[in-house]
Amino acid sequence: MATMADVARSAGVSVATVSHVLNGTRPVLPHTRQAVLDAVDELGYTPNTLARSLVTSRTRSLGLAVSAISNPYFTEILQGVEASALESGYGLLIADPHDDPRREREAVQLLHERRVDGVIVAPSADPRDLLAYLGRHDVPTVFLDRLVDATAGRAPRFDQICAENAAPTAGLVTHLAGLGHRRIALVAGLPGLSTTSERISGYRRGLTAAGLPHDERLVAHGDSEAAGAERATVALLSLADPPTALVTANNAMTLGALRALRDRGLSVPGDLALCCFDDFAWADLFTPRLTAVAQPGRALGAEAVRLLLERLATPDRPTRTVRLPCAFVHRASCGCPDDGAQPSPPHHRKGTAS
Repeated sequence: MATMADVARSAGVSVATVSHVLNGTRPVLPHTRQAVLDAVDELGYTPNTLARSLVTSRTRSLGLAVSAISNPYFTEILQGVEASALESGYGLLIADPHDDPRREREAVQLLHERRVDGVIVAPSADPRDLLAYLGRHDVPTVFLDRLVDATAGRAPRFDQICAENAAPTAGLVTHLAGLGHRRIALVAGLPGLSTTSERISGYRRGLTAAGLPHDERLVAHGDSEAAGAERATVALLSLADPPTALVTANNAMTLGALRALRDRGLSVPGDLALCCFDDFAWADLFTPRLTAVAQPGRALGAEAVRLLLERLATPDRPTRTVRLPCAFVHRASCGCPDDGAQPSPPHHRKGTAS
C-alpha cells in the first residue's frame, strides 16, 4: 500500500508539500499540486482520514438532521446535500429527529460526537434545547427549510436557507380567486414552524389582494402530515358554509385532503378546486393533474452545504439568511382545463357533517 512518502518521492516534493495539497492547509504552486495529484492517482494512494483529522481537527464530514426523510420533498433536499458534499470532498452522516424537540437535540448531539465538521438541521417547532446545545458547543450550523427567528431584532445566530413561502401561497389564493372562488380554505401545517406561519401569512395576503374577507374558520391545521390533513379537511367540509376551493400547505397534507374528498364522494375540481404547496413526482399523474407550487429541493440542499463550508472557512463572517424562489406549476386541479377552455364558475355546496 502506497504511503505519503511514496507520493512525495514520485512527485519530487517533500512529504509536507503532499500534506498541504491533500489537506488544503497551505497554497501550493499549480504545477506542484498537479504533480502530487498525478502521483496519488498513479500509486493509488488513499489518505488516512483518521490520521488527517487528528492533525487538522477536521473529519471532512457533515451532519444532516431532517425529519420525514421518506417525504419526497426532503428526499430531494437530501440528494442536493449529498451531491454537493461529495463534490466538495465531504462525507455525510444523517439523522432523523422525527420532529421531536428532545430527539432533535439528541440527534444533533450524536452527530457532533461523531466529530462532524458542521451540521445542517431542519429545526422542529420548538428548537430551544437544540439552540442551547449548538450555542454551548459552538457547532457550525446551517438551518434548512425552517427558519429560527432572530431575538430582539438582532440577526440570527446561525446561517439559514429556505424557499420563499408567503408570496407563492398568496399566488395560489389569488389564482383561485381569479377563477371566481370566494370561500377559499387553507389546510395549514404544524403550528410553531416558520413554514406554517409564513404560508398562513401568504394565504391572508392573497385574500386581501383579491378583496376577500378573512374567515378564521377557513384555516384548519393539518399538522404537516396526511392524517391530520384528512381530519382538517373533514372539519372544513362540515362547515355550514363550506369552501369551494382549498389550498394545502405541503405534499403530505395534499394526500390527506384528497383522501377526505374521495371518502365523501367529492370530485376535484368539480366539487372543490385544489391547489397545493409542494410539487412531487406523481402530482402529474393524478386525475386531474395537481396545480402546485414547486420548491427547489435539490438547490436548497446544495446551497445549505455551500453556506456551511463558507462558515467553516470563515467562522467570523456575519450570518446570512438565504431564500430561493419557487415555481408555479399550472395544471388542472384548480379548475383550469388542460384544453385551455374557460373554467366553470365554482358552485356553492352544502357541507356534509361527519
